[in-house]
Amino acid sequence: MKAEIDFQQQILPGLCLITAPLLFCISTFFWVDGQYGVTAATLICLSTVFWIPALYGLFGLLKHNMPFYSAIGLLIAIYGCCMGGIGFGMLGYLSTIFKISHHNYLGVLQQYPISSGLLLFWAGPLFPLSLLVLAINLVRKKAVPVWLGLLVGLAAVAFPVSRILRILLLAHVADVLLLLPLMIIGIGFVKRRKVADL
Repeated sequence: MKAEIDFQQQILPGLCLITAPLLFCISTFFWVDGQYGVTAATLICLSTVFWIPALYGLFGLLKHNMPFYSAIGLLIAIYGCCMGGIGFGMLGYLSTIFKISHHNYLGVLQQYPISSGLLLFWAGPLFPLSLLVLAINLVRKKAVPVWLGLLVGLAAVAFPVSRILRILLLAHVADVLLLLPLMIIGIGFVKRRKVADL
């Protein structure tokens, strides 16, 4: 029973804290002219499966000190990450295979403002915004070392900027800023170490 609890609450989230941002990192190498394309889009969509346990683990670090925020923040982060990730991933995938230009699909999406907002334009920014708020709370409650929290916060700011500007080098920097702290926290989970002591 204890082994099952350890796996569900520590080992699986820990492994996913490594896998999810790593898939983000790898996907950027497959951008095509600043767009996701087929391979990058596939990796982004697949990463969302790993983001769910990863986010569960991250927000779980605050469940005793901030139970309400931990639950609501997790829900918002999952919505932003998964809906935004899959939405933009599938948009990149489908626009590539059907050869629809960026300009054309933006024009069509404007015809469906509420659906496009819910599935893409409102969901997408919630992921980095939720990470930024999470980073602040993790540092405030001393759930992680300050330097780890700062890296997560920097990644949360750099990530949307890199995706909006579509600058490849900036995207790689944002990916690494996200990967490093989450990988360290993930290794701590897997090794069952107290994250605050890393």
